[in-house]
Amino acid sequence: MSMRLPRGRRRSPLAWTTAVMMASLVVLALVGPLVWGAAADRPDPAAVLQGPSAHHPFGTDGLGRDLLARVLTATRPSLLFALAAVLLGAGPGVLLGACTAVLGRRGRRLTAGLINLLLAFPALLVAMFLAVVCGAGAAGAVLALAAAGVPGFARLAQTLAAGVAGTDHLASARVLGLRRHRLLWRHVLPHIAEPLLLSATTAAGTTLVALSGLSFLGLGVQPPGYDWGLLLSQGLDRIYADPLPALAPGLAVLYAALAFQLLGEVLAGSAARRPPAPPVPSPAPAPSGPAEEGLVLQVEDLGVELPTPDGTIRPVRGVSLSVRAGEAVGLVGESGSGKSLTALAVADLLPYGARVSRRTLRLLGADLAALTSRERDRHLATGLAMIFQNPASALNPTLRIGTQLTETVRAHRGASRAVAAAQAADALRRVALPPELLRARPHQLSGGQRQRVMIAAALMVRPGLIIADEPTTALDATVQRQITKLLTDIRRETSTAVLFVSHDIALVGEFCERVLVMYAGTVVEELPAGRLADGARHPYTRALVDSVPDLAADRGQPLRTIGGAPPDPLTPAPGCPFEPRCPHRRDGCAEQAPPLAELDAGHRVACWHPLPVAAVPERATAS
Repeated sequence: MSMRLPRGRRRSPLAWTTAVMMASLVVLALVGPLVWGAAADRPDPAAVLQGPSAHHPFGTDGLGRDLLARVLTATRPSLLFALAAVLLGAGPGVLLGACTAVLGRRGRRLTAGLINLLLAFPALLVAMFLAVVCGAGAAGAVLALAAAGVPGFARLAQTLAAGVAGTDHLASARVLGLRRHRLLWRHVLPHIAEPLLLSATTAAGTTLVALSGLSFLGLGVQPPGYDWGLLLSQGLDRIYADPLPALAPGLAVLYAALAFQLLGEVLAGSAARRPPAPPVPSPAPAPSGPAEEGLVLQVEDLGVELPTPDGTIRPVRGVSLSVRAGEAVGLVGESGSGKSLTALAVADLLPYGARVSRRTLRLLGADLAALTSRERDRHLATGLAMIFQNPASALNPTLRIGTQLTETVRAHRGASRAVAAAQAADALRRVALPPELLRARPHQLSGGQRQRVMIAAALMVRPGLIIADEPTTALDATVQRQITKLLTDIRRETSTAVLFVSHDIALVGEFCERVLVMYAGTVVEELPAGRLADGARHPYTRALVDSVPDLAADRGQPLRTIGGAPPDPLTPAPGCPFEPRCPHRRDGCAEQAPPLAELDAGHRVACWHPLPVAAVPERATAS
């Protein structure tokens, strides 16, 4: 058994102390009975009840056995019994509490009532009562403590499972008709496992103390067996004459309990401070390309790899883009095309375990690959701002708006509280919100107001680039128009560049100056926004434009859609990724993927047979 400290906590003195303490307990549990077991069980009538000496540092007991050897040998049973009680209590408790997320209304109410009833009785009194009922002995004490720990684990699991019960992925699994046990094992428990493991770690320390207490009272381990609690009980009779025989097992209990508590503290602190989206850096990044004058963002050959149970997928492959100061560039495509992952890769916000590769990634002229981790975090925090699709989840519901607006400038700009508050009030005025909202909390604002607050937060650091990831998707048409107008005004007043990510090609065409169309993780066309309607040359771009509803169209005809489905990222085809859905495909399109080639100034397309400007492609409706 070994413990690997989380990265980022390895230099913490608390983490090192905990590692040493846990390692010492593990070593003693493994080698204690082998090294000191014989001395611990060997009686010596000539050395009965002796005090501490050179031969017996802790003294001897009533049969002349060495107490130091008995304390060290008792490490294994004391730890094993405590861990067994925790595991036996955590298993049923977690299942009882977690099942409330998958049961029906009546079953959920009955289970919640049962948990509340069990919690009404003090755990220690329940353990003592059950230990008497089960009979004195190690097995009875372990079962009693396990049963007493079930309600606590059940309540924790119930609380955590309540946060999973209302998620979209669990609702989708219910619609698919999955049985309750599959919902529990695949969709509930994996999402609540980490806090439960942390709780079990700290519970091991309290269970060890409780188990020692039962042995001290004669309800736990019985002679000739022994643990720390029994040794403490045997040494208590002579505590006034020789205190060390009683203090030694007591200090051992305290040491082990403290080690488990510190382990839980270290693991919990590591989980709380873990970056929400740390991408795994490439082992050997390619040398960066030359910087181009006037570019706020320069990306060349960006790739993203994500590990999955079925293998590694590449949802973003070979993406290159650039954004100039004051320019609005749209990133558009169907869901799953890789546009949001591209934006998150630029912002260093990819999911945990993702791997990023790039030839060039420059923000405001700085090569991000050449910066240290701290320098990169500071440069991203001050040079780039993100506006997310759902401001309700992006804003902390427990903090006031003013606190969330000012924390960035206070942390990275060194602004005082008063100066930061004044800047926050000015930022709210710029997005047409009253400064009085600084004292409000997110739930008191409407969806449009929350999105304006996100824009105000982005303006606080005066970034050179704003990445807006679907910022208007959850808003109605009127508020959408207000948000895009606000972004346009900000861009013109401050020369801030905007990378606008959306699946709405009509909105992108109105708001942006240049558009990059993504499909299956690659850029298939780049063109000026003014040429979207009549100048798109890639069949996929033309299909997206044709799918926009037209008020002048015949309402008796079905809306135009793109037939087929995007390719499976686990099994990418060697040819053009759009070839299976393209009504203009030819024999050679399935053999090799086309490069992104320049047709004319500002217009690039990845297609072996670009459509002529005047062509109207046939549209195949989805079956």
